[in-house]
Amino acid sequence: MIIDGKTIAGGIIAELKNKPKPEKFLAVVLVGEEPSMMSFIRQKEKIAKIIGVDFRLNKFPEEVKNDELKESVREIAGIPDCGGLVLQLPLPAQINRDEIIEIIPAEKDVDNLTGRAPVSAPAVGVVETVIENCKLKIENLRVAVVGLGLLVGGPVSKWLEGKCAGLQTLNSSGNLEVLKQADLVVSGVGFAGLIKPDTLKDGAVVIDFGYDFKDGKTSGDFDTSGIRNSELPARNASHSDAGGKIRNLTYTPTPGGTGPILVAKLFENFYKLNR
Repeated sequence: MIIDGKTIAGGIIAELKNKPKPEKFLAVVLVGEEPSMMSFIRQKEKIAKIIGVDFRLNKFPEEVKNDELKESVREIAGIPDCGGLVLQLPLPAQINRDEIIEIIPAEKDVDNLTGRAPVSAPAVGVVETVIENCKLKIENLRVAVVGLGLLVGGPVSKWLEGKCAGLQTLNSSGNLEVLKQADLVVSGVGFAGLIKPDTLKDGAVVIDFGYDFKDGKTSGDFDTSGIRNSELPARNASHSDAGGKIRNLTYTPTPGGTGPILVAKLFENFYKLNR
C-alpha cells in the first residue's frame, strides 16, 4: 500500500484552520537556493497562506559569513513578534551549524533542533502519525533507522528507544541486510534508490524521508521502480523477489509522502508554541 502523505497532511492542516491563529509570525532562515530546499520553502509558504500564518522568509547569499549569519539569526529570534524560527538545512561549509542552532530560543524552535523545545521534531510526528495511520502497535515493531542526521534519524531513533520491540540504527554505508528483520524501516539519508525491495521482509512498512534528484526527477531512498501498484487512493504495492515470491510492502512515496506531512507537523508545532 502507498501511504498518501498529501491526504494525511490535509487532515492536519484542516484541524489547524479550526484553531485560533497565532498572532506572531513564523520566520524562516534560508542560505542559498539549493533546489530541494527551495521546494520545501515553497511548500511552507503555500501552507502558511492556506491557514493564514504570517510567514517571513529571510534569505542570505550562499557566501554569507558565519558571524554575519549568527548576528542576523540572533536579531530575528529576538523580535518579540517572532513566534517561531526555522533554520533551513543544510548550510554551506563555511557556516558552523551548531553555533547557529544554539542561538534559536527553545520556545521558538519549531524543528526542535536544539533538543530543548517543548515540541517533538516534525520527523517524529510524521513517524508517529504513519504508525497510527497504518494501525500498527509500536510496542510490537522491530524498527530499523537508516541515517542518523539531525532532522530525521537522530530524533526519530531517540524517540523510538524503549517504545518498540527492537531498534537497529545504521548509516548509509551500513549492512542493509539487517533490514530484512525490520517490520518498520525509517530512512533519511538522501541517496536515491539506496534501499531495494529485495532487502525488506514481507509486509514491511517504509517511511522514506530521503530526498534526492536523479535522472531529472525527485527520488527517495527507497527504490520503487520494481513495485507494481493499483490506482490511488488505496494502492496495494507488491514486489517479486528473486525467487518469484510476491511480497506486500507499504511505503511513503517521493514526492507526496513524508514531505507534506513534515510541513504540516512543522506548522502544528508552531501552533503549539504559540498557544
